[in-house]
Amino acid sequence: MSTSSAPSAQRAIGTVAIRWHGSSLELLDQRLLPAEEHWITLEGASGVAQCISDMVVRGAPAIGISAAYGVALAARHAGGGDWQAEIRQAIRELAASRPTAVNLFWALQIMEAEFHGCHSLDEAVKRLAAKAVQIHREDLAANLAMADHALEFIAAETPFSVLTHCNTGALATGGYGTALGVIRRLHEQKLLNRVYADETRPWLQGSRLTAWELARDGIPVTLNADGAAAAILARGDVKWVVVGADRITANGDVANKIGTYSLAVLARHHRVGFMVVAPSSTVDMSLATGEDIPIEEREGSEVRQIRGVPIAPEGVQVFNPVFDVTPASLIDAIVTERGVVHNPNITGMRALFG
Repeated sequence: MSTSSAPSAQRAIGTVAIRWHGSSLELLDQRLLPAEEHWITLEGASGVAQCISDMVVRGAPAIGISAAYGVALAARHAGGGDWQAEIRQAIRELAASRPTAVNLFWALQIMEAEFHGCHSLDEAVKRLAAKAVQIHREDLAANLAMADHALEFIAAETPFSVLTHCNTGALATGGYGTALGVIRRLHEQKLLNRVYADETRPWLQGSRLTAWELARDGIPVTLNADGAAAAILARGDVKWVVVGADRITANGDVANKIGTYSLAVLARHHRVGFMVVAPSSTVDMSLATGEDIPIEEREGSEVRQIRGVPIAPEGVQVFNPVFDVTPASLIDAIVTERGVVHNPNITGMRALFG
């Protein structure tokens, strides 16, 4: 495997947002979409950590992949003196960039284990780059497998509509997508009528990213305000709400973008299926329930403003959690590349994940 060859940008896997060049990493600045497609070139781990913190790159799988490349960059640009200390510091800096998405820590643990087996800087450069590329490629393969598992579980014969929240497509992963990967596969199999995409306040990932990504790939999408979800579900044409995840606990509780919990409540009331799609790297069996998940809160200007334009009184108090926790009791299926946990609970989770 080439250490400089990450998955290519093919239409079949969507718009790739992460490009690896061996000595540098390019990230598509998702803060500027859809108005501008701007790539940021990074040559060190500090820059990657800052991009993760600033949400240049977002989506749990994409964060993990980017962090892995950040460790590879740390090795490539280490000073050569105490190169081991430089790489360890890079891993710590990347780990501190965001607290909730477990994929970040999963990828860093893999990279750290690979690093511990290296006896020279040259060896570290080669092995860490190869491992990061492997993580990237395996994420794409996992997304394709999840789409297969989800369609087998849904077992639909006639087309239907779905509703989704935030962005879980190629932009948020190594390609194809998690929840949007399932939606892509439904479209490919002519089983999709329409996607309803929540706008997803306050960062508007649904309107800026999901609507853009689906429209770009010719998948029928209708954008809606978050508050319109109940009215859409009440009409009866949506059969599944399909979302991603940033962390899944041992009992099947799921942390995902703020607003997911309310969608699960609405889906249960309207007898609509609720499906979570995420790679097994998102599963954290060390946490018993969702109460144990650290929930990131960001500063209030993200809610008081949109791209610097005030939309609320200056200085008003803001509650701005990035994620909420959906109880397993409201989830019909958790889909990973390993298979499906139906009506998740600790027994089903242990059967699949140990």
